[in-house]
Amino acid sequence: MTDAPLLSIKGASKRFGAVTALDDVSLEVGAGEFFALLGPSGCGKTTLMRLVAGFETAEAGRVEIGGADMSGAPPHRRPVNLMFQSYALFPHLSVFENIAFGLRRQGKGKAEIAARVAELLQIVRLEGVETRRPDQLSGGQRQRVALARALAPGPRLLLLDEPLGALDRQLREETQFQIKEIQRRLKTSFVVVTHDQDEALVMADRIAVMRAGRIEQIGSPTDVYERPATRFVASFIGQMNFLEGRMESGEFTGPLGRLPAHDSGLAAGAKAVLAVRPERIAIAPVSEGGAGVGGAGVDGVVEDVAFRGETTHFRLRLSGGEALRVSRGAIGGPSFSVGDAARISIAPSAARFFASE
Repeated sequence: MTDAPLLSIKGASKRFGAVTALDDVSLEVGAGEFFALLGPSGCGKTTLMRLVAGFETAEAGRVEIGGADMSGAPPHRRPVNLMFQSYALFPHLSVFENIAFGLRRQGKGKAEIAARVAELLQIVRLEGVETRRPDQLSGGQRQRVALARALAPGPRLLLLDEPLGALDRQLREETQFQIKEIQRRLKTSFVVVTHDQDEALVMADRIAVMRAGRIEQIGSPTDVYERPATRFVASFIGQMNFLEGRMESGEFTGPLGRLPAHDSGLAAGAKAVLAVRPERIAIAPVSEGGAGVGGAGVDGVVEDVAFRGETTHFRLRLSGGEALRVSRGAIGGPSFSVGDAARISIAPSAARFFASE
Protein backbone atom coordinates (compact mmCIF):
# COMPACT_ATOMS: atom_id res chain seq x y z
CA MET A 1 0.00 0.00 0.00
CA THR A 2 1.24 3.46 -0.88
CA ASP A 3 -1.53 5.55 0.72
CA ALA A 4 -2.04 5.94 4.46
CA PRO A 5 -3.85 2.84 5.79
CA LEU A 6 -7.45 3.04 6.92
CA LEU A 7 -6.87 0.43 9.64
CA SER A 8 -3.58 0.07 11.49
CA ILE A 9 -3.02 -2.52 14.22
CA LYS A 10 0.23 -2.05 16.09
CA GLY A 11 1.70 -4.70 18.36
CA ALA A 12 -1.66 -5.98 19.62
CA SER A 13 -1.55 -8.64 22.34
CA LYS A 14 -4.41 -10.28 24.21
CA ARG A 15 -4.62 -13.12 26.73
CA PHE A 16 -7.55 -15.04 28.17
CA GLY A 17 -6.20 -16.58 31.35
CA ALA A 18 -3.32 -18.85 30.39
CA VAL A 19 -4.20 -18.69 26.68
CA THR A 20 -2.44 -16.15 24.45
CA ALA A 21 -5.02 -15.20 21.82
CA LEU A 22 -2.91 -12.49 20.16
CA ASP A 23 0.85 -12.16 20.38
CA ASP A 24 2.28 -8.85 19.13
CA VAL A 25 0.13 -8.64 15.98
CA SER A 26 0.66 -5.78 13.55
CA LEU A 27 -1.04 -5.23 10.18
CA GLU A 28 -2.51 -2.52 7.95
CA VAL A 29 -5.62 -2.41 5.76
CA GLY A 30 -5.91 0.16 3.02
CA ALA A 31 -8.93 2.27 2.08
CA GLY A 32 -11.15 0.29 -0.27
CA GLU A 33 -9.21 -2.93 0.32
CA PHE A 34 -10.71 -6.39 0.78
CA PHE A 35 -8.56 -8.03 3.46
CA ALA A 36 -8.88 -11.57 4.83
CA LEU A 37 -7.84 -12.97 8.21
CA LEU A 38 -7.32 -16.66 7.50
CA GLY A 39 -6.39 -19.45 9.85
CA PRO A 40 -7.59 -22.51 11.77
CA SER A 41 -9.98 -22.32 14.70
CA GLY A 42 -8.36 -20.81 17.77
CA CYS A 43 -5.63 -18.94 15.85
CA GLY A 44 -6.80 -15.50 17.09
CA LYS A 45 -8.53 -14.12 14.01
CA THR A 46 -11.93 -13.60 15.68
CA THR A 47 -10.28 -12.01 18.72
CA LEU A 48 -8.47 -9.61 16.40
CA MET A 49 -11.73 -8.70 14.67
CA ARG A 50 -13.46 -8.08 18.00
CA LEU A 51 -10.53 -5.90 19.03
CA VAL A 52 -11.03 -3.73 15.95
CA ALA A 53 -14.79 -3.56 16.57
CA GLY A 54 -14.28 -2.51 20.19
CA PHE A 55 -15.71 -5.62 21.85
CA GLU A 56 -12.29 -6.58 23.26
CA THR A 57 -9.48 -4.47 24.73
CA ALA A 58 -5.83 -5.09 23.95
CA GLU A 59 -3.41 -5.58 26.83
CA ALA A 60 -0.65 -4.13 24.67
CA GLY A 61 -0.56 -2.28 21.36
CA ARG A 62 -3.32 -0.24 19.80
CA VAL A 63 -5.82 0.05 16.96
CA GLU A 64 -6.00 3.12 14.72
CA ILE A 65 -8.76 3.81 12.20
CA GLY A 66 -8.24 6.68 9.79
CA GLY A 67 -5.21 7.70 11.85
CA ALA A 68 -7.27 8.07 15.06
CA ASP A 69 -6.40 5.98 18.11
CA MET A 70 -9.41 3.86 19.05
CA SER A 71 -8.19 3.12 22.59
CA GLY A 72 -11.17 3.41 24.91
CA ALA A 73 -13.64 4.12 22.10
CA PRO A 74 -16.80 2.00 22.50
CA PRO A 75 -18.12 0.06 19.48
CA HIS A 76 -20.81 2.61 18.61
CA ARG A 77 -18.19 5.36 18.44
CA ARG A 78 -16.08 3.59 15.83
CA PRO A 79 -16.59 3.97 12.03
CA VAL A 80 -16.97 0.19 11.89
CA ASN A 81 -19.83 -2.24 11.46
CA LEU A 82 -19.92 -5.99 11.96
CA MET A 83 -21.77 -8.65 10.00
CA PHE A 84 -22.23 -11.79 12.09
CA GLN A 85 -22.07 -15.36 10.81
CA SER A 86 -25.63 -15.95 12.05
CA TYR A 87 -26.79 -12.79 10.18
CA ALA A 88 -28.76 -11.76 13.33
CA LEU A 89 -31.70 -10.42 11.33
CA PHE A 90 -34.81 -9.35 13.25
CA PRO A 91 -37.33 -12.10 12.42
CA HIS A 92 -40.40 -9.92 13.07
CA LEU A 93 -39.24 -7.08 10.79
CA SER A 94 -39.47 -6.85 7.01
CA VAL A 95 -36.42 -6.71 4.79
CA PHE A 96 -36.92 -2.95 4.47
CA GLU A 97 -37.06 -2.44 8.23
CA ASN A 98 -34.06 -4.69 8.84
CA ILE A 99 -31.94 -2.65 6.46
CA ALA A 100 -33.36 0.64 7.76
CA PHE A 101 -32.67 -0.21 11.41
CA GLY A 102 -29.25 1.42 11.64
CA LEU A 103 -30.37 4.42 9.65
CA ARG A 104 -33.25 5.09 12.05
CA ARG A 105 -30.81 4.93 14.97
CA GLN A 106 -28.75 7.57 13.18
CA GLY A 107 -31.82 9.81 13.04
CA LYS A 108 -32.16 9.84 9.26
CA GLY A 109 -35.37 11.14 7.70
CA LYS A 110 -37.97 8.98 5.95
CA ALA A 111 -37.01 10.07 2.44
CA GLU A 112 -33.31 9.51 3.03
CA ILE A 113 -33.96 6.09 4.57
CA ALA A 114 -36.18 5.03 1.67
CA ALA A 115 -33.58 6.15 -0.88
CA ARG A 116 -30.71 4.41 0.91
CA VAL A 117 -32.63 1.13 1.35
CA ALA A 118 -33.67 1.18 -2.31
CA GLU A 119 -30.05 1.79 -3.34
CA LEU A 120 -28.76 -1.11 -1.25
CA LEU A 121 -31.50 -3.49 -2.40
CA GLN A 122 -30.44 -2.72 -5.96
CA ILE A 123 -26.76 -3.27 -5.14
CA VAL A 124 -27.39 -6.65 -3.48
CA ARG A 125 -29.90 -7.60 -6.21
CA LEU A 126 -32.93 -7.97 -3.96
CA GLU A 127 -35.35 -5.46 -5.47
CA GLY A 128 -38.95 -6.43 -4.83
CA VAL A 129 -38.47 -8.36 -1.57
CA GLU A 130 -38.55 -5.38 0.82
CA THR A 131 -41.90 -6.41 2.37
CA ARG A 132 -40.88 -10.01 3.10
CA ARG A 133 -39.69 -11.25 6.48
CA PRO A 134 -36.42 -13.19 6.88
CA ASP A 135 -38.20 -16.56 7.17
CA GLN A 136 -39.62 -15.99 3.67
CA LEU A 137 -36.15 -15.73 2.12
CA SER A 138 -33.57 -18.26 1.02
CA GLY A 139 -30.25 -18.58 2.85
CA GLY A 140 -28.46 -16.60 0.16
CA GLN A 141 -31.07 -13.85 0.26
CA ARG A 142 -30.83 -13.57 4.06
CA GLN A 143 -27.06 -13.29 3.74
CA ARG A 144 -27.40 -10.38 1.32
CA VAL A 145 -30.00 -8.65 3.51
CA ALA A 146 -27.57 -8.89 6.43
CA LEU A 147 -24.84 -7.41 4.24
CA ALA A 148 -27.10 -4.54 3.15
CA ARG A 149 -28.07 -3.84 6.76
CA ALA A 150 -24.41 -3.74 7.82
CA LEU A 151 -23.57 -1.36 4.97
CA ALA A 152 -26.59 0.93 5.41
CA PRO A 153 -25.06 3.28 8.05
CA GLY A 154 -22.08 3.89 5.77
CA PRO A 155 -19.21 2.41 7.84
CA ARG A 156 -15.68 3.10 6.66
CA LEU A 157 -14.77 -0.46 7.60
CA LEU A 158 -16.97 -3.55 7.49
CA LEU A 159 -15.99 -6.66 9.46
CA LEU A 160 -17.43 -9.98 8.27
CA ASP A 161 -17.28 -12.97 10.60
CA GLU A 162 -17.40 -16.21 8.55
CA PRO A 163 -20.04 -14.57 6.31
CA LEU A 164 -20.67 -17.62 4.10
CA GLY A 165 -20.45 -20.37 6.72
CA ALA A 166 -24.19 -21.04 6.75
CA LEU A 167 -24.49 -21.53 2.97
CA ASP A 168 -24.12 -24.74 0.99
CA ARG A 169 -21.10 -25.14 -1.28
CA GLN A 170 -22.66 -24.07 -4.59
CA LEU A 171 -24.38 -21.03 -3.11
CA ARG A 172 -21.25 -20.14 -1.17
CA GLU A 173 -19.19 -20.08 -4.37
CA GLU A 174 -21.76 -17.88 -6.14
CA THR A 175 -21.98 -15.49 -3.20
CA GLN A 176 -18.20 -15.04 -2.99
CA PHE A 177 -18.22 -13.23 -6.32
CA GLN A 178 -21.32 -11.22 -5.38
CA ILE A 179 -19.71 -9.93 -2.17
CA LYS A 180 -16.53 -9.01 -4.02
CA GLU A 181 -18.55 -7.15 -6.67
CA ILE A 182 -20.46 -5.24 -3.96
CA GLN A 183 -17.24 -4.32 -2.17
CA ARG A 184 -15.63 -3.01 -5.36
CA ARG A 185 -18.71 -0.98 -6.22
CA LEU A 186 -19.00 0.66 -2.79
CA LYS A 187 -15.21 0.99 -2.23
CA THR A 188 -15.75 0.22 1.47
CA SER A 189 -12.89 -1.56 3.23
CA PHE A 190 -13.86 -5.14 4.10
CA VAL A 191 -12.09 -7.40 6.59
CA VAL A 192 -13.35 -10.97 6.42
CA VAL A 193 -12.57 -13.58 9.07
CA THR A 194 -12.56 -17.11 7.68
CA HIS A 195 -11.02 -20.55 8.02
CA ASP A 196 -11.95 -21.31 4.39
CA GLN A 197 -8.89 -20.87 2.19
CA ASP A 198 -10.90 -20.87 -1.04
CA GLU A 199 -13.07 -18.06 0.30
CA ALA A 200 -10.01 -15.95 1.13
CA LEU A 201 -8.25 -16.67 -2.17
CA VAL A 202 -11.31 -15.74 -4.25
CA MET A 203 -12.42 -12.58 -2.45
CA ALA A 204 -9.42 -10.92 -0.83
CA ASP A 205 -6.92 -8.44 -2.23
CA ARG A 206 -4.53 -9.48 0.55
CA ILE A 207 -4.54 -12.26 3.12
CA ALA A 208 -3.05 -12.50 6.61
CA VAL A 209 -2.48 -16.16 7.52
CA MET A 210 -2.61 -16.58 11.30
CA ARG A 211 -1.42 -19.33 13.61
CA ALA A 212 -1.43 -19.49 17.42
CA GLY A 213 -2.04 -15.77 17.86
CA ARG A 214 0.64 -14.63 15.40
CA ILE A 215 0.75 -13.69 11.74
CA GLU A 216 2.71 -16.15 9.62
CA GLN A 217 2.46 -14.25 6.33
CA ILE A 218 0.68 -11.29 4.74
CA GLY A 219 0.44 -11.10 0.98
CA SER A 220 -1.73 -11.31 -2.11
CA PRO A 221 -3.56 -14.57 -2.81
CA THR A 222 -0.89 -15.36 -5.40
CA ASP A 223 1.91 -14.66 -2.90
CA VAL A 224 0.61 -16.91 -0.14
CA TYR A 225 -0.27 -19.70 -2.57
CA GLU A 226 2.76 -19.68 -4.85
CA ARG A 227 5.36 -18.34 -2.39
CA PRO A 228 4.43 -19.48 1.13
CA ALA A 229 6.78 -17.98 3.71
CA THR A 230 6.58 -20.87 6.19
CA ARG A 231 5.84 -24.56 6.15
CA PHE A 232 2.58 -23.90 8.01
CA VAL A 233 1.36 -21.53 5.28
CA ALA A 234 2.40 -24.03 2.63
CA SER A 235 0.38 -26.78 4.32
CA PHE A 236 -2.65 -24.65 5.21
CA ILE A 237 -3.19 -23.03 1.80
CA GLY A 238 -4.17 -25.58 -0.83
CA GLN A 239 -2.65 -29.05 -1.16
CA MET A 240 1.10 -29.55 -0.90
CA ASN A 241 3.56 -32.42 -1.14
CA PHE A 242 6.42 -32.45 1.37
CA LEU A 243 9.51 -34.55 0.68
CA GLU A 244 12.47 -34.88 3.04
CA GLY A 245 16.03 -34.36 1.81
CA ARG A 246 19.26 -32.46 2.42
CA MET A 247 20.96 -29.32 1.19
CA GLU A 248 24.27 -29.86 -0.61
CA SER A 249 26.22 -27.05 -2.35
CA GLY A 250 23.19 -24.96 -3.27
CA GLU A 251 21.09 -27.93 -4.27
CA PHE A 252 18.39 -29.99 -2.61
CA THR A 253 18.96 -33.74 -2.84
CA GLY A 254 15.92 -35.90 -2.23
CA PRO A 255 13.41 -38.34 -3.76
CA LEU A 256 13.05 -36.23 -6.92
CA GLY A 257 16.79 -36.04 -7.52
CA ARG A 258 18.84 -32.84 -7.34
CA LEU A 259 17.09 -29.48 -7.51
CA PRO A 260 18.68 -26.01 -7.50
CA ALA A 261 18.00 -24.26 -4.17
CA HIS A 262 20.39 -21.30 -4.12
CA ASP A 263 17.83 -18.92 -2.56
CA SER A 264 16.56 -21.29 0.13
CA GLY A 265 18.54 -19.63 2.93
CA LEU A 266 19.40 -23.09 4.30
CA ALA A 267 22.98 -24.09 5.09
CA ALA A 268 24.85 -26.85 3.27
CA GLY A 269 24.34 -30.18 5.00
CA ALA A 270 21.10 -29.10 6.63
CA LYS A 271 18.09 -31.41 6.62
CA ALA A 272 15.39 -29.79 4.52
CA VAL A 273 11.90 -30.29 3.09
CA LEU A 274 10.89 -29.81 -0.53
CA ALA A 275 7.34 -28.46 -0.95
CA VAL A 276 5.63 -28.73 -4.34
CA ARG A 277 1.99 -28.31 -5.35
CA PRO A 278 0.29 -31.33 -6.98
CA GLU A 279 -0.65 -29.29 -10.06
CA ARG A 280 2.99 -28.23 -10.58
CA ILE A 281 4.11 -31.82 -11.13
CA ALA A 282 4.21 -33.17 -14.70
CA ILE A 283 3.17 -36.78 -15.18
CA ALA A 284 3.79 -38.95 -18.25
CA PRO A 285 4.01 -42.62 -19.15
CA VAL A 286 7.48 -44.06 -18.56
CA SER A 287 7.75 -44.87 -22.28
CA GLU A 288 7.58 -41.13 -23.10
CA GLY A 289 10.39 -40.13 -20.73
CA GLY A 290 10.04 -36.80 -18.94
CA ALA A 291 11.48 -33.31 -18.75
CA GLY A 292 13.01 -33.84 -15.34
CA VAL A 293 15.41 -31.55 -13.55
CA GLY A 294 18.84 -32.38 -14.93
CA GLY A 295 17.59 -35.79 -16.11
CA ALA A 296 14.65 -37.84 -17.30
CA GLY A 297 12.47 -37.52 -14.23
CA VAL A 298 11.61 -39.97 -11.46
CA ASP A 299 9.55 -43.14 -11.82
CA GLY A 300 6.67 -44.20 -9.64
CA VAL A 301 3.58 -46.41 -9.59
CA VAL A 302 0.02 -45.07 -9.70
CA GLU A 303 -1.83 -46.18 -6.55
CA ASP A 304 -5.06 -44.22 -6.97
CA VAL A 305 -6.90 -42.17 -9.61
CA ALA A 306 -9.72 -39.78 -8.68
CA PHE A 307 -11.78 -37.90 -11.27
CA ARG A 308 -13.19 -34.68 -9.81
CA GLY A 309 -14.82 -32.98 -12.75
CA GLU A 310 -12.42 -30.23 -13.77
CA THR A 311 -9.34 -32.08 -12.47
CA THR A 312 -7.99 -35.60 -12.15
CA HIS A 313 -5.96 -36.48 -9.07
CA PHE A 314 -3.34 -39.21 -8.81
CA ARG A 315 -1.53 -40.75 -5.87
CA LEU A 316 1.84 -42.22 -6.77
CA ARG A 317 4.36 -44.27 -4.83
CA LEU A 318 7.99 -43.49 -5.65
CA SER A 319 10.72 -46.12 -5.69
CA GLY A 320 11.94 -44.94 -2.29
CA GLY A 321 8.49 -45.48 -0.75
CA GLU A 322 7.41 -41.82 -0.69
CA ALA A 323 3.79 -40.99 -1.58
CA LEU A 324 3.16 -38.12 -3.97
CA ARG A 325 -0.04 -36.35 -5.01
CA VAL A 326 -0.33 -35.12 -8.59
CA SER A 327 -3.22 -33.28 -10.26
CA ARG A 328 -3.92 -32.04 -13.76
CA GLY A 329 -6.78 -30.82 -15.90
CA ALA A 330 -9.26 -33.56 -16.61
CA ILE A 331 -9.25 -32.93 -20.38
CA GLY A 332 -6.24 -34.01 -22.43
CA GLY A 333 -3.10 -35.89 -21.54
CA PRO A 334 -2.50 -39.64 -21.29
CA SER A 335 -4.72 -41.79 -19.12
CA PHE A 336 -3.49 -43.82 -16.17
CA SER A 337 -4.91 -46.72 -14.23
CA VAL A 338 -4.01 -48.07 -10.82
CA GLY A 339 -0.79 -50.07 -11.10
CA ASP A 340 0.58 -48.15 -14.11
CA ALA A 341 4.17 -46.96 -14.09
CA ALA A 342 4.51 -43.20 -14.51
CA ARG A 343 7.33 -40.70 -14.74
CA ILE A 344 7.03 -37.41 -12.88
CA SER A 345 9.11 -34.24 -13.04
CA ILE A 346 8.96 -30.65 -11.79
CA ALA A 347 10.40 -27.33 -12.88
CA PRO A 348 12.80 -25.64 -10.42
CA SER A 349 10.41 -22.66 -10.12
CA ALA A 350 7.75 -24.96 -8.65
CA ALA A 351 9.85 -25.94 -5.65
CA ARG A 352 9.87 -24.31 -2.20
CA PHE A 353 12.28 -25.32 0.56
CA PHE A 354 11.90 -25.25 4.35
CA ALA A 355 13.98 -26.40 7.28
CA SER A 356 13.16 -29.94 8.37
CA GLU A 357 11.16 -30.01 11.62
